[in-house]
Amino acid sequence: MNKYGQAAIKAIKLIETNQASTALEAWNITTKELFGIGTSSQKKGCPKNAFLGLCETGLVSCIPQGNYTVRSDSSKNKGYAIRAVQLLKENPILTENKNALWELVIDGEAKKHNSQMDVVLALWKDGRIS
Repeated sequence: MNKYGQAAIKAIKLIETNQASTALEAWNITTKELFGIGTSSQKKGCPKNAFLGLCETGLVSCIPQGNYTVRSDSSKNKGYAIRAVQLLKENPILTENKNALWELVIDGEAKKHNSQMDVVLALWKDGRIS
């Protein structure tokens, strides 16, 4: 599991233990710890918006549905994450191949994933997707 997957799992644990009150706060705390305050990796929007997008839709256990994203351009990554969850529910074997999952998510577009799938797969494998 890469660091963005770790961040997603750790963020949920912070919420479960009342060390953070929102998904955004939890994400910011964990990414500061894992990457360092203000680094480009800590600020990276794609994995953050994938995580927050899943939280918004109520797909992450223990996090109530709500409005957690902060930028208007976050909907793409939210959509990618939601689509990935739908695909995993239809075909759980996709957990074994992140690139195959991404190819299905983007439906043939020429785009590389930017750690969105790391977040989705970490949450899925940890049993955090409801």
